Amino acid sequence: MPATQPTSLSPDTVREAAETAAKHAAASEAERRLPPEVVDPILAAGFARHFVPARWGGSAGTFGALLPAVTTIGESCTSAAWFASLAASVGRLAAHLPTEGQAELWADGPDTPLVAALAAAGTAERVPGGWRVSGQWPYVSGVDSSAWALVCARALDGDHQEPRFFAVPRAAYGLGDSWFNVGLRATGSNTLVLDGVTVPDTRSVALAELLAGRAPEAEARCHRVPLKAANGLTLTAPLLGAARGALRHWSGLVRGKLQAPAAAVTGAADRTPHELTLARTDGEVDAAALLLGRVAEVLDHDAVDPLLTARNGRDCALAAELLAGAVDRLLRSSGSRGQADTEPLQRFWRDVNAGAGHSGLQFPPVASALVRASRALDTP
Repeated sequence: MPATQPTSLSPDTVREAAETAAKHAAASEAERRLPPEVVDPILAAGFARHFVPARWGGSAGTFGALLPAVTTIGESCTSAAWFASLAASVGRLAAHLPTEGQAELWADGPDTPLVAALAAAGTAERVPGGWRVSGQWPYVSGVDSSAWALVCARALDGDHQEPRFFAVPRAAYGLGDSWFNVGLRATGSNTLVLDGVTVPDTRSVALAELLAGRAPEAEARCHRVPLKAANGLTLTAPLLGAARGALRHWSGLVRGKLQAPAAAVTGAADRTPHELTLARTDGEVDAAALLLGRVAEVLDHDAVDPLLTARNGRDCALAAELLAGAVDRLLRSSGSRGQADTEPLQRFWRDVNAGAGHSGLQFPPVASALVRASRALDTP
């Protein structure tokens, strides 16, 4: 059994990773991927091992500890925070694989970088001892830095078909250079390609097991949380950090106006509009933080039933809307300076809006899910 690793996500190591990410943010965006100089400190801080089972040297940690760590990274670079959040999340998903498969994934230690493709974009057919998997999975964030990938495919076994996850090593999959989006540019969310790769049963698990939170031999609470109850937090935590970073940079841009004497002339020099912007935006960011804090509290302490799962989804989507609106207001009120290519404010604005547009953070479907779950409680 691997030796136990140090506790993950200490404030000092997370802060160091954030400072490094900030230094490389502009270059990372230009390259459309995070360089090793950013990835390595994130892994060293313990994001990848945060949810890895203790038997493999992981921390089997809490969502309450992950949330502030991801937001700290996000204040410097949203793409780096996105990578950090997903690195932790995929470790939790991989804990649902059969024990033998887990041992193979973490044979080199709990800091092994994993990525995941949650959409069932590929196909798998039964072969002796396993599955033959093919397909193309777009938008796999951080795939250039990965050692293993979890991909979801429509698996056909005789007359039975179900979505399953398959763990494949880096040598088995190719990459398509396809990530040219306006925001979150440095996430390197390129396309993963498999062409008839054989995956043993020990490295496969039905999607239904992840949806139910049924990890084998699960000892830690984090491995018994349903996928949909936690997925929104993974996506929204980086946006919370980005909104805080945007507010800090905006405050620097308008500091002179905020500090103008109360008796200053009205018009362009009037500080009142900027005071209103600061107060409202800060309040909305705080409101989003409270929503996400409640989500983490539910995941760490409550029995996560279908109603709480649906409420978590609603809370995360609502938080994403609040954060996108907040950074919109900051950019509009910053003038031409805030929109300059060299100004981090416009990068945070693009990143938050790109992240809030993720399919997992759309408000209509999670609102419908919450209403249906609520009505189900009233059904005799």
